[in-house]
Amino acid sequence: MAAPPPAPAAAAAARAGGLVLWLHGSAETGEQSRAQIAPYFSAAPAVRLTFPTAPIACVGDVVLNAWFGIPEVPITATTVRDEQGVLEAVEHVHEMLDKEVAAGTSPTNIFVCGLSQGGALAIASVLLYPKTLGGCAVFSGSVPLSKSFADRVTPEARKVTTAQQPLLS
Repeated sequence: MAAPPPAPAAAAAARAGGLVLWLHGSAETGEQSRAQIAPYFSAAPAVRLTFPTAPIACVGDVVLNAWFGIPEVPITATTVRDEQGVLEAVEHVHEMLDKEVAAGTSPTNIFVCGLSQGGALAIASVLLYPKTLGGCAVFSGSVPLSKSFADRVTPEARKVTTAQQPLLS
């Protein structure tokens, strides 16, 4: 017989503290990022870290771990974006966030961070998430969607971005 699910207060207590979801760059793995990033959080034991690994995708004509495809390299202002691939990757991140929230973590205690392509996915994921998250940190990333992307940014995400300075006007 399975044990009954924990009471809401117990689930919330189990998820006290914050979560950092770290999204690696293309051609890397979550474990590589963990080795590089986790030591910087050793002084914050209440912060949980998660380092998922991207699936296999095409970047130019190379097959490697990537959150979404990139049709040409280098990426320029005129590079055609794989918006469907980006939105599918955003859905994957949202599923991870939803599981964390369902487990009792307050959305405002969740931070989505990333490097390069993972940073681009972090930006898109936070701005399209239907709840106000704690924040987003990006290292060498960009917005991976067209200008019409600004129309999709949720009011909840705008709360995060307007705390310091408006990101989208």
